[in-house]
Amino acid sequence: MQVSLYAVRTSVGWACQITIDTEVDLDWWYGAGAGGRAEGTLTDASRMVWLSSQVPLGWAVAIQAGFGSELHMDDWETEEWQQYLWEQLTPYLLQEPAESRESWGRLMGEVRLYEGRAIAGMLAEKGSPSGDTWVELEQRALQLAAAMMGRALLAGEVEALWAEVAGETGGPWRSAAQLGVLLGRLRLQAGLAQPAPRTPGRLRRGRAVALRCRRCGSGAESRTACAACGSAACAYCEACLAMGRSRACALLLQGAAGAAVPRTAGVSPTAALGRWGLSAAQRAAAGAALRFLAEPPAGGSGVPAARFLIWAVTGAGKTEMIFPLLQAILDAGGRVLVAAPRRDVVLELAPRLAKAFPDENVVTLYGGSPDRWKRGTITLSTTHQLLRFNEAFDLVVIDEIDAFPYHNDPMLDHAARGACKIGGKYIYLSATPPAPLQREAKAGILPHAKVPARFHGHPLPVPRKLKIATVARCLQQKKLPMALVRSLKASLERGAQVFLFVSRIKHIEPFLDLLRSAIPNLQIEGTSSVDPARAEKVMSFRNRAIRLLVTTTILERGVTVPMSDVFIADADSELFDEAALIQMAGRAGRSKDDPAGRVVFAAPYWTRGQSAAVSQIKAMNRIARKGGYLLEGTQEAKRRRDH
Repeated sequence: MQVSLYAVRTSVGWACQITIDTEVDLDWWYGAGAGGRAEGTLTDASRMVWLSSQVPLGWAVAIQAGFGSELHMDDWETEEWQQYLWEQLTPYLLQEPAESRESWGRLMGEVRLYEGRAIAGMLAEKGSPSGDTWVELEQRALQLAAAMMGRALLAGEVEALWAEVAGETGGPWRSAAQLGVLLGRLRLQAGLAQPAPRTPGRLRRGRAVALRCRRCGSGAESRTACAACGSAACAYCEACLAMGRSRACALLLQGAAGAAVPRTAGVSPTAALGRWGLSAAQRAAAGAALRFLAEPPAGGSGVPAARFLIWAVTGAGKTEMIFPLLQAILDAGGRVLVAAPRRDVVLELAPRLAKAFPDENVVTLYGGSPDRWKRGTITLSTTHQLLRFNEAFDLVVIDEIDAFPYHNDPMLDHAARGACKIGGKYIYLSATPPAPLQREAKAGILPHAKVPARFHGHPLPVPRKLKIATVARCLQQKKLPMALVRSLKASLERGAQVFLFVSRIKHIEPFLDLLRSAIPNLQIEGTSSVDPARAEKVMSFRNRAIRLLVTTTILERGVTVPMSDVFIADADSELFDEAALIQMAGRAGRSKDDPAGRVVFAAPYWTRGQSAAVSQIKAMNRIARKGGYLLEGTQEAKRRRDH
């Protein structure tokens, strides 16, 4: 989009301003908006220089950011202001194709100088808005600013938000937004951040300037002709394109960021933990996290959010552990965010949070969510939706920090960091933290707490080796190894539901044929990320209508089926790293009625990944036993200890 750019002389010096509604600015400085302000204030404007009304927003934002008031500007006439504007625009004009640069010369002819009294007289003659009308506009501006607090939205999203909160009688959102900017409640930004202008002599003609997306933090190199701003080389961000196009000229409206709530130092961990019915291991970790929340930010309140890792084994009850943490922040008057990697996880968590916090407003966000513009004290969201927030939350909890799509995605990490207030706190949840976080935890850099035992107090099932041929070899020979068939039958005969993980989607259907031939008269199905009936099949598996389910890592987490055994074919595959193996193994033994579920690593070779997975599982069992978190003395505990 194109905007207007002007300079105004106030009592404290010259200021450069951007407007998307010229009349609002004129009335602010010289009309009804100035009526209630005393002379000598910042808004007492004695002179205005209209620079241009056709500047691409990205250029205007960069020029405004680099503007510096100088005393000799008081003596400038039109010619000097035209020269200033030309110097500021030249670095951007040089990025345009040569044939289109001449058309931008029109910007130079728009510079006009006005005395404040002359503008006030003109406004009086044409009929400036009455005081009552201006008050109504101020009310709308404050209403929009309140709705925008902690948000960062593109123009189309602002329009949708305004329609939601103001209805049909709200009036144009642009005038409300512009007054919100002048009031200091909102901030006009461009979707992409332009670098600081360099002098034309140092800029290589035709060389593209690197831009960065203000919304997702990604570099933006793609350029195209843009009808909205007139540029023949308007850059846009491809990384967050699915969330709306962030262009160099796109309006990104940012709401004010509130201060983080005071620390929760007055909260007693014992009292805070009392109502949640946590196990001993859960209480220890939650207590450590509560002490972390009570600590003042290192270096003061203006530093980025501090982080804490809850490293909990699969089935430990991570969700229940965060309840006292959320309560502590809510009791202090803060807002909390729980972010999960996938929509199905969000939908599964929503009723649990609503039940745990019946007096709080829980907002659930995902693609197409009806809660999209609602504001809650607890926000439950997929990670992509965080791109629409800006310093909104006092506590940000990232569930499954190691899971797709969050893991190894700088864009989503940027979004999560941007959603947390300065001085706020992060809590990471994971059974298999990424290697960098593990190193930080072991080095004492990242405060953390381990939860080495499941809520039922039984040790984790330790995977067993089963040396068999690869799945590809079995398919080639059209025959399953008898060792695998016998082991599968043993699980089925004991009444277990069987997860059978394979590394590739293309192997599922032919492997199903072999299984159905080897184990007839049994309901065996397969599913994957491309299966439209996946949800129905998982439900049938939970209900025992399906007894053996062949699947991929799409079900490595987020699915709990009582009395389950886990078989991982091709456990030596390069697609199954340590974390994936631990997550898949974690489907077994989750129920207190069947804590000794079987886990089988089936492969022709024993790899470092398999060894590391087994080592971590055994290490957690040792820590749990040493901490007294296991139900020692039971027959199962003795058997596992002797294993």
